[in-house]
Order: sequence, then structure tokens, then C-alpha cells
Amino acid sequence: MAKINGEDFNEVITIGEYLKKKGYTAARVAVMVNGEILSKNEYDCTKIQPDDEVEIVGFVGGG
Repeated sequence: MAKINGEDFNEVITIGEYLKKKGYTAARVAVMVNGEILSKNEYDCTKIQPDDEVEIVGFVGGG
């Protein structure tokens, strides 16, 4: 079972599909899979595998 931000996840979908499903804007997040940062052009072709550890970090503007 994969873990995304520390929570169990049990579907085989792409990172891009997951981001859309959860309401993330791809341009405003960084994604790390198993310790490697993905480039944004990899989101739609990288599938979340059962043993993956995924971290998604959103950017927030402020001043």
C-alpha cells in the first residue's frame, strides 16, 4: 500500500490524476516520490505504485 503525505493509499493512478482528484493545482505543488522530486511534466505519466512514499507540498503566497 502506498503512502501519500503519511496516509495509506490503495489505488494505482497517476500523480496527475491524484492531484486533480484531491483538488490540487499542479502548478502550485511539488511532488516527491521515494525521495526523488518529480518534474511537473512527469505527473501525468508516473503511476503511484503500491510501495511508493509520496509527499505533496503546496506553495502558499503571502506577504
